[in-house]
Amino acid sequence: MKLSDYDYNLPKELIAKHPVEPRDSCRLMVLNRKNKTIQHRIFRDIVDYLNEGDLLVLNDTKVIPARLKGRKKTGAQIEVFLLRPFSENQWEVLIKNIKRLKEGQEIIFGEDFKAVLLKKYTEGKAKVQLVGKEIKKLIEKYGHIPLPPYIEREDDEKDKEAYQTVFAKKEGAVASPTAGLHFTQQLLQRIQEKGVKIAFVTLHVGLGTFRPITVEDVTKHRMHEEFYQIPDETLKAVEETKKTGKSVIAVGTTVVRTLETYGQTGKKEGFSDIFIYPPYRFKMVDKLITNFHLPKSTLILLVSAFAGREFIMKAYEEAVKHRYRFYSYGDAMFIE
Repeated sequence: MKLSDYDYNLPKELIAKHPVEPRDSCRLMVLNRKNKTIQHRIFRDIVDYLNEGDLLVLNDTKVIPARLKGRKKTGAQIEVFLLRPFSENQWEVLIKNIKRLKEGQEIIFGEDFKAVLLKKYTEGKAKVQLVGKEIKKLIEKYGHIPLPPYIEREDDEKDKEAYQTVFAKKEGAVASPTAGLHFTQQLLQRIQEKGVKIAFVTLHVGLGTFRPITVEDVTKHRMHEEFYQIPDETLKAVEETKKTGKSVIAVGTTVVRTLETYGQTGKKEGFSDIFIYPPYRFKMVDKLITNFHLPKSTLILLVSAFAGREFIMKAYEEAVKHRYRFYSYGDAMFIE
C-alpha cells in the first residue's frame, strides 16, 4: 500500500477559489462501478440517478467561525484556530507561532474578548481559556470562516453562507462537509418527491480530514478523532432500506466514515478515527456523492476503496482533461 500510487497531477488553476451559483449548477461526474463508465452531467441531474425507496444520508454539522486573529500585548500577531470545546470557555486550539507564547500569556482578539494559554501540547495544539461575556456570540463576532489553505484567499461575507450546507444544524465543525454544499432546498424537495428518503448523521469535521499522510506505507497513518452521532431514526431508515434491497447513498466521505464506524463498532455516538483504504469491505454504504480530493490524501484513499484505485485515477485524469473544478468549492462525483 504505497502512498505514491494515489498521486496525480492537478493544474493549479483547476482548484476552485469560489463556489458556483446556484449551488446545484456545478458539474457532476457519474461513475458506474459495474460497467466502468463515466458520464458528465450537471449536479441537479442527480435526481435521475436516485430511485424510489433509496435513502440519502446527509451530515448536518455546522461550521463554526473557527479562525480567531489575535495579538500579544506587545502587538505581535497570533492566530488561534478553534478545534473543539472542553467546556464553553475552555477549548483545544491550534496556534500559529506557539513557540512565541508561554503558558499564562494572553492573546487579545478585541477589547471584550481574549484567550489565556493554559497548556501547550504537541504539533501546535494547546488548551486555552476564552475570556469574555457570552463566548458563543464573541466567537461569531470575531471569528472567521476557516476556508482550507488551498483556496488561498481571506474569507468574505459570502463565505458565511456559501461554506455552509443548507441543512447545517449542529455547530461543531471546523471544515464543511463539502459534498453537501451542492444541494439546494428545492433540489432536496425534488428528491423527496421522487420517493427518496432523507436522513441525517452528525460528524463534526476536524483537522484530521486535511492532515496529510506523511508515511509512504499508508497502513501506518493514524487518523485524528472526530465526534459523531447517529440518531435512532437514521439507523432504522438504514435498516429498512437494506431490507428492501434499495440503496443507502452517503453524501460525502464524512457520512461514509460515520456509518462505517457504526458498522464496525455498533456505537451510535462517540469519537471516530476510522481510516478507510483499499481493500475495505463496506458494510453500510451502497453509493456515494463526493467532491474531487487532494492527491495522496485520506479521502482519495477512501474513494479508491469504494470504486477501485484504477477506476478512480482514470476518472481524475478525465476530470483534469475536461477542466472540472477541484476540492471544497469544486464540482461533484457520484459513484454508483
